[in-house]
Amino acid sequence: MGPVTTRGPQQDRSRATRQRLLEAAVACLAERGWSGSTVTVVAERAGVSRGAAQHHFPTREDLFTAAVEHVAEQRSDALRAVLAEPVLAEALPAEPAPAPVPERTAPERSRTHAVVEAVVALYTGPLFRAALHLWVAASDEEHLRPRVTALEARIGRESHRMTVELLGADESVPGVRETVQGLLDMARGLGLANLLTDDTARRERVVAQWSRILDQALADQPLARPDTPDTA
Repeated sequence: MGPVTTRGPQQDRSRATRQRLLEAAVACLAERGWSGSTVTVVAERAGVSRGAAQHHFPTREDLFTAAVEHVAEQRSDALRAVLAEPVLAEALPAEPAPAPVPERTAPERSRTHAVVEAVVALYTGPLFRAALHLWVAASDEEHLRPRVTALEARIGRESHRMTVELLGADESVPGVRETVQGLLDMARGLGLANLLTDDTARRERVVAQWSRILDQALADQPLARPDTPDTA
């Protein structure tokens, strides 16, 4: 019984140490970039020994690849949280519409604007800044590039899928998929611009314009309704 009672707290401490290391790695990447983010620096920031850091992450590449995956999970969690936003909840009808309508209603336009704002916020915060530093490093580090490339591809697919879900977009409609992808590309571009200057007013104008573009692209698609038997 002795080992059973001690294993739980040990595992909890191990998880807590790993979490601190990941958070410290993300913060170091955002503040210092790749060249200034060594395992020693991260360990000091996390309040653990270098040996403890290497126990969890044997190499620097292991540590920072895991850190970006941690960033990806946080970004996904942030997108999922958008689903619970009041403006989105109000925009969703309690019952499915009896028939398609030719244009999106005002609540749906509010929903679109809220989604665009949320997506842009993900790309203009410290999480994106940290990930960007690792991507830049991967462009020069041969041994790091394959891992970061694969991770970025997965993050991109997940971000696209969740944005489609949030918008209620039907990608079978011509042009809708490309417009959603354009939103993500635009948000990434704003994130890059935000590294130098924080032009909030300009960003708000761009968000408003992209909300209108999305509303126009989504206006021609039928509203999502539960599947019904084919009576034809």
